[in-house]
Formats: sequence, C-alpha cells, structure tokens
Amino acid sequence: LLLTAAVEPIGDGPLLWRALARLDVKPDAAAPAEAAGLLKLGAPVRFRHPLVRSAVWRGADAATLRAVHAALAEATDADRDPDRCAWHRAHAAIGPDEQIAAALERTADRALARGGRAAAASFLERAAALTPEPWDRARRALAAASAHLAAGAPARVPDLLAAAELGPVDSRQQAEAARLRARASYMTNPGRGAVRPLLAATAQLRELDPPAARQTCLSALGAAMWAGRLDPDSLRRTVEAARDLPPGDDMAGAFLRAFTTWSADGPAAAAPLLRRVLDAYAADADPGALWLAVAAAVELGDLRTVLNITDHAATLARATGALSLVPTALTYRMIALIHAGRFAETRDLLIEAATAEEAMGLSASMIVPAMLGAYRGRERSAADLIAALERDGEHRGLGRLLGVARCSRAVLYNALGNYPLALEAARRALEYQDFALHHWALTELVEAAVRVGDQVAAAEARERLADWARAGTPWAQGVHALAEALTAAPAAVGESTRPDRAAEVAQTESRYREAIDHFDRGGLGVLRTRSRLLFGEWLRRQNRRAQARVELRAAHETAAATGMEAFAERARRELLATGETVRRRSVGAPVLTPQETQIARLVIAGHSNAEIGAQLFLSPRTVEWHLRKVFTKLEISSRRELDGVLSGDAR
Repeated sequence: LLLTAAVEPIGDGPLLWRALARLDVKPDAAAPAEAAGLLKLGAPVRFRHPLVRSAVWRGADAATLRAVHAALAEATDADRDPDRCAWHRAHAAIGPDEQIAAALERTADRALARGGRAAAASFLERAAALTPEPWDRARRALAAASAHLAAGAPARVPDLLAAAELGPVDSRQQAEAARLRARASYMTNPGRGAVRPLLAATAQLRELDPPAARQTCLSALGAAMWAGRLDPDSLRRTVEAARDLPPGDDMAGAFLRAFTTWSADGPAAAAPLLRRVLDAYAADADPGALWLAVAAAVELGDLRTVLNITDHAATLARATGALSLVPTALTYRMIALIHAGRFAETRDLLIEAATAEEAMGLSASMIVPAMLGAYRGRERSAADLIAALERDGEHRGLGRLLGVARCSRAVLYNALGNYPLALEAARRALEYQDFALHHWALTELVEAAVRVGDQVAAAEARERLADWARAGTPWAQGVHALAEALTAAPAAVGESTRPDRAAEVAQTESRYREAIDHFDRGGLGVLRTRSRLLFGEWLRRQNRRAQARVELRAAHETAAATGMEAFAERARRELLATGETVRRRSVGAPVLTPQETQIARLVIAGHSNAEIGAQLFLSPRTVEWHLRKVFTKLEISSRRELDGVLSGDAR
C-alpha cells in the first residue's frame, strides 16, 4: 500500500484503491500506516513528510516497482489521462516495447505544448530506452538530448548521445550530435575552450541545416563573450564564422547580424538590429534565448525591457520545472534590479538563487554579491567580494567576470570618493570592450576622470557615450547628458552671473536635469540618485546652497533608503557643507533566522562545518548551505568577515 501511494504522484485516492484492488491489497491494510502517522488517506492521499515517500520508493525492489506501476497503468483511464497511463506503462515494462515508446513520444509532445520542457525530456529519454528499432532509438535519443538542453539540464546529454551514435545515424544526425555535445559542454563550462567545438559543429551544419548552424554559432558567440578578455581571439573567429553563414530571419540570425554590425560599426549602427532581436524574443520567449534578449536590451539601454523579460523567464522556469534555468534567470533579474535601485528585492532573490544552485550542486555566483557590495560601499567587505569574483573568472576562464569586477570596483571607489582608484579600475575594465558592459565602465570613468582632473580621458569617454546615446533609450541618453554636465568647464564662484559664462552654466544645469529626467523615465534608480548627488555637489560649488540642499537631501534620502551607504555619506557631507545638519542613516542589517544566527556564532567561535553539523544534527553540506545564505544576507564572501559584520544583537 505504501509503495503504491508513493509511486502515484498526485495522491488520487480512487485511482490508488483501484490499483490496490488489482494487487489484492484490502482496504484495512491502510490502518497500520495511518496509526503510525506515515500516511493520511484523504483527498488527496498524503505522506506525513516527503522523505517518507522517498524512503518507501527507494526501498522497493525492481520487480515490485514494476508490478505497482503495472497496476496503476491498468487502473488509469487511458482516454482521460493518456500521459499518466503511458508513464506507468513505461515503468512497468521489462524490455523494449515500441507501442509504449510511441505513446511516451506523444506524451512528450503534449508536455512541450504545455511548456513542460523537463518533463518532455524525461519522457523522451524513457521512450528511447524502450525503443526496439535502432534507427528510431537513435532519433529519440537525439530528441531527448535536445530536450534536456532546452530544459537547461546538460548532464544527461553525453550518455544520450552515446546511445544515439550506436546508430545508425546519417550525416545530418551526426552533425546534430556534434552540435548537442558542444552545446552541453558550453553550458557546463562556458569559458575558454568552449568556442572551438561549437565552431566545428557550426561548420558541419552550415550546408546540412542552416538554422541549426546559426543556433550553434550563437552558442559559440555566447562562449566567446564569456571568455572575453581571457581569449579575445575567439570572438574574432566567431564573428568570421557568423559572416560565412546563410542569413536567416530567426532570432539567431537576427542577433548574429546585430553583433557583427556592432563589432564592425559600433553601437549606433547595431541599435535597429538589436530591436529586431527583442521583437523576435517577444514573439517566442524561449528560455534558452534569454541571455540574447537581456544582452540586446542592456546594450540598447532598455532597463524596463530587461526587468519584464527576466520576470517572465524566472516565472516560466519555475512553472516548467526547468530548475537549472532558475539561477540564470534570477541572476539577470537581480542585476537589473540593482540598476533600478531595488536592492531589497535583489537580496530576497539571492536566497532563492542560492537554494536552486545548492539543489543542483553548483557553486554560488559572485556577480550579484559583488555588485551589491560595491553600491553599498563598505570598502573591506566589497573589496573582498570583488576580488572573489575576479578569482572565479580567472579560475573558470570567464573574462567577462573580470569586466564586471572592475566596473564594480570603479563604482566602489567613486562612492568612497577615492577617484584615482576608481579611474584605474574603469580603465582596466575598458582594456577590452565587453558587449553590453562597456558603457557601465565609461560612465564610471567620466566621473572619476573629471574628479582627478584628467579632462582628456573624460572627454574621450563622453564621446564614446555620445555614440551610444544614438540608441535613443533613457539609459543611453541619460549617461551622455550626465557626462556632458560633468565635463563642462567649471565656473568659479560668482562667474555664473557674468554674461559670457551664464549661458555655459545654464547649459550645464540643463544637462544635469536632463540626465535626472532620463533616468527617472527609464526606471534607473541608482543613476538617478547619483545624478542628483552630483548635481547637488555642483550647485553647492556654484554657491547656490538652497537649490543644492534640495538635490542633496533627495540623494541622501534615496541612497540611504536603498542601501547605497557610501553615496548617502557623500550626500550627508555635502549637506553639512551647506549648513544643514543631517544624521547618518542605515538600512539596518538583514535579519538572520535563529538557526542561521547559531551557525554564524559557531563559525565565529572557530568550529568547522563538520563540528557544527555534529552539534546541530545537520550534515556538513546542510551547514554549508545555511552559511551561504548567511553570507548572502550579510553581503560577505568569507568566514573571517562574520566577526566584523554580525551585529551584537545577532550574537
């Protein structure tokens, strides 16, 4: 009885009893399980705890499991619920059975129509295993491998491709297997070394299947982007391969055209083509193409579109059970939320992303903690997080992470007013032009260069931002307006009333106000706050104290409420210089659960994960999972930082 209830996933009581009748199990057999509290016979039938269900299932031998599945298949109405019937029949089968395999293939098609990519992959994999005919078995194994990739689960792909290549397979299927193997390798390790096999598969598919060739070349482009400055030649080779492909109107073709134009002619020329990429994504929001849509929208400077598509992608990944896509979708969304100034939402999603990564056995991504730390502005902890991100990039061959780290470092030191270090970090970020990232570095460079008096560097960055501004989005136009305001010749106190300088001063003020308006329209909360701070600083230096206080007060309040502590402190100091008294504000430390607090306290006391687990009756891996959540909440990256960050109350 317990095993039948465990194998029937929905808890359908009538179905359970029909199956039990076929197994000659009487209704009174449920009494001991109910009395022991293991099972509740209601609508639906439920186990006391999921672990009980799992233990019952895993403890059964293969023959008994097949018998239970057979009984459930017989008890299921095949006309009303063909998918569940096919699934149970498949697990009751002893050997190959084409009828069951074909039914599973149809079930997979229905699952895909409902958006269930992970379920479809499982159905196709089982169908391939039950297929007696070698050609059909190879075809279904290839389809299963492709479905696993679409679901964001590359781990099963090598075994399925090995089964498919037992054959027979034709030249197109051989090329498809090469493509799937290269893509699986890229998804597992997207850094250096991932580009070459993808380009080889692209060449194989160019004549046989042009759409598949474009998709494969697109994966190569993604790998080259992530390798970035650590393998710059891979991007050149990928662009050359893209130019050799037959053109296409699909999303892959649209993005390849946009990127080759961007690399040759710059952001302004690529902007209309990037818009077509977003239009193609809107027509078919394939989660596998999420990174394309995000990259296109960020390169255009369209933050609202990034927020919309990442919200939809995260929701879809959760709903379809594509667990491996959840961290990716959430990471892109969190980056967008940081630029929007919605730090509290970002921290909540960090916990969800860490949970998904833990379930998949992945190490936590350092991108979002490093960015959050930079904008918060606590120098020691932020510097450690940024350094950890750089080490991760070096170790995994992901040069793009180095670009993010250097942009984050420029933010940190601009926030702290250490402009020489901010300028150095921005320059290092710009040693390589990362797609959809370079304008962030340029924005930081302008502020830092102006403050250290390097007007040449500031003007060069401003002109590059002018090219980006032709995209016509609030983000692009806003940073250009801000750069023009910052690089305007400074007027000495009193000069703003001179006729020959009044027009220049008015123009500078107008550009500050334009920047603030653009950022407000674009939902760019962080840049809006920073622009009001810079505008207030400029007004104070014009001896316009009353107007300066308005901007500085607004910047201080929003920066403090958001969690941009160093920027808030800059605004506070400027307000003090205008004669206004302002108290320091803090958003407060995130609240740890009692168990997280206990684990953190034991770490501070010097205990290892194994020792903590022994004290709390937890596995070392569970302790590590809780500790990662603590690090995420406190925005730190190492155990040694706990002692300095954890508040006295938390101890």
